[in-house]
Amino acid sequence: MTSGTAAGNGDSITYHAAGPEDGPMLVFVHGWPANGRTWKHQLTAFAALGFRVIAPDMRGYGSSTVHQQRDAYAQEHLVDDMVALLDRLDREQAVWIGHDWGSATVWGLAGHHPERCAAVASICIPYRTLERGVPALLEHVNRSIYPPDTHPYAQFDYMHYYASEAERAAQVLDARPANTVRAFFRGGVPAAHGKPGPTSEITRNGGWFAGADAVPDLPPDTRVLDEELLADLTSSLTRTGFAASIAYYLNDEANRTYSDTSLNGGRLDMPVLYLEAFYDQVADTSLSRLAEPMRRYCTDLTEESIEAGHWAQLEQPTAVNAALARWLATKTPSLWPQPTHPPRS
Repeated sequence: MTSGTAAGNGDSITYHAAGPEDGPMLVFVHGWPANGRTWKHQLTAFAALGFRVIAPDMRGYGSSTVHQQRDAYAQEHLVDDMVALLDRLDREQAVWIGHDWGSATVWGLAGHHPERCAAVASICIPYRTLERGVPALLEHVNRSIYPPDTHPYAQFDYMHYYASEAERAAQVLDARPANTVRAFFRGGVPAAHGKPGPTSEITRNGGWFAGADAVPDLPPDTRVLDEELLADLTSSLTRTGFAASIAYYLNDEANRTYSDTSLNGGRLDMPVLYLEAFYDQVADTSLSRLAEPMRRYCTDLTEESIEAGHWAQLEQPTAVNAALARWLATKTPSLWPQPTHPPRS
């Protein structure tokens, strides 16, 4: 695997790359609080198949530019970053795969620049949800799990907390970055499915981990996190701090306005893949209506469910890779890499 930097307008986006330079391009876009290396299982697998794979460190992460202004992390700017990256790579189109906030950016790219998208895929986050802000998310929650009188912001209460306590939240997460990584990079918990998740109690508890001044020291969940990735994430988040990553949550109004200007009324006609992470308590679609807007607005939608928590691409890489490969082979067969040598007779 190699690394590169796409620079322009005073900004730089670092990216990780593998596979033949002339191969069909897949771009993997990470979310919170990650970096491009969290796609390592996908980069290795699809590079071996002959794809050119790219995984940028989004602005505010890894070695990419860290902006101090919160509005620099509005989705319009993040989408512009991805268009600029594709231009720097001298490609007209790519297949885009997002996770978490990376999905929001991929959805925005598909809505505003469909000509740059051969196809798009998302892990965990359905279309027309996160990129439209907390009010849009709350329209589709399961109120039998999160009654409005006790859980007004449902599983998205942590986002509501960030809106008023962003500086405090960043201080807590910054205090012990390795602990923060170990705490948030965890696999699915089947026994918790259908029950209120911990993210619904953040405001009531005075912040993450009952208002503690630092994240407690938890053992790593080795289903998701190995020593190499732990060290890499800890190093990059120590460099950037968490204020930038939390700023992704602080642009609801601008993001909603941007989403409202999507082409074709927001309809997506390119092939779309949605991979549900079945045990993701925040982005649950099996027990909520979060996927309904996506089903209305995507005309060529494929859905699959992965038995994993939020970090499905790390927890169940084989299942995720297989689902992506099936979809690519059936929905974009012209993009499948061709053999470099003729078959033996």
